[in-house]
Amino acid sequence: MEPTGQNCSVHILRPDEVDLFWHHVEPLLEKVVPHSEGELEPKDFLPLLKTGQMNLWIVIVDKKVIATMITQVIPYPRKNVCRILAIAGEGMDVWMQYFPMLEEWARQRDCKHIELWGRKGWLRVLKDWKNSYHILTKEI
Repeated sequence: MEPTGQNCSVHILRPDEVDLFWHHVEPLLEKVVPHSEGELEPKDFLPLLKTGQMNLWIVIVDKKVIATMITQVIPYPRKNVCRILAIAGEGMDVWMQYFPMLEEWARQRDCKHIELWGRKGWLRVLKDWKNSYHILTKEI
């Protein structure tokens, strides 16, 4: 899927394409690490992306990767859920318009929901999403 507009294109990469773009994506994913609980670092995603267990999305504007997202289809017993594991980059006002593409991709994989574990600030951006629950953590 490659919709374009405003010099912007969004691509979901095949597993065999991940290595070609990793050097562009890894620095963007580093920005996510301080906002996580240390579950994954960018290098941890790489083997899962290359085997197709996770999916790598990129946004290109004027031949430059400006944003990236990693998704994974979670097969719960009663439904599939598309989970956004990481999302980072610049130019959100340009590439957020392509979220319907993500929704269609998830529907094609029989997902009934899309979920994002993120900071509260996402609620200002994702106005048609609901805050179903909070994830509370405690380091032990």
